[in-house]
Amino acid sequence: MDPHLLTTFVTVARHGSFSAAAAELGYTQSAISQQIAALEADLGLPLLSRRPVEPTPAGRRLLEHAEPLLLRLRAARADVLRTAAQPRHLLRLAATPLAVNPVVSARLAEARARQPRLEVRLRTCRAEDLAAVVAEGRADLGLADGLAAPSDPLRLPESGPMTTTGVSEEDLVVVLPGGHPLAGRASLRLADLIDARWLQSPLCPLARLRDLVGDGFPAGLEYEGDDVHTVLALAAAGHGLTLLPASAVPAGGGGQVRVVPVAAPRLVHRVELLHAALPAGAPADVAAVLTG
Repeated sequence: MDPHLLTTFVTVARHGSFSAAAAELGYTQSAISQQIAALEADLGLPLLSRRPVEPTPAGRRLLEHAEPLLLRLRAARADVLRTAAQPRHLLRLAATPLAVNPVVSARLAEARARQPRLEVRLRTCRAEDLAAVVAEGRADLGLADGLAAPSDPLRLPESGPMTTTGVSEEDLVVVLPGGHPLAGRASLRLADLIDARWLQSPLCPLARLRDLVGDGFPAGLEYEGDDVHTVLALAAAGHGLTLLPASAVPAGGGGQVRVVPVAAPRLVHRVELLHAALPAGAPADVAAVLTG
């Protein structure tokens, strides 16, 4: 199958529109239709229904393969270019919202002290996008964070050859409103909170919490952003509980909330470094400091 045609197919399926795909890819709508027809002729199967525009059963199956295949191709291109690149003093770092914790910040400061000419460009991105950002060469290094059992690796999307190394693990706290009946406890068991209302947010995905602890943990409110201050304000107002790494909450809860350590099960907030092959230069040097 032609990767060019696969790209067109994925774009049409994502938009549910030939015209929107044409606008994104810079073709005419007629050219998009011809490319889809060529892919369908190659496979001998219809891949998209036309009214509405949506994948057929065969098209849905192809999508499962197409997106990882295209990512691997982009990753291969980036890897070749990265290997041929000259050493440089620029580091492009991508991180999920809570990955830059005090440990990471201190190690970055150490790396900069060792390399006075080092330039760091830091961007944040969603956990589900991080591996692709690194694999495609849009960042040299990635820092991912998430909930995990101690020493267990994070669950990261498949994105081709990638090195993943643990950077830090930190205790978690339950964030509650100041007037909550459990706010004065010395510690809490998460099993005792499965029927409480929780905040669904990228900072504490409830699906992952259920995987680690068990069913329950109903969502009281869904917040699609990743601002810690917003999460604390929502928790303070009683919209739901959440889990955060202890270092993400101001001392004493910042006057808005109360925080109680998690007693059981033993869970941690884990940060991992991920990267493809690194030629000599700033990214390799910083990676060594971050994981040292």
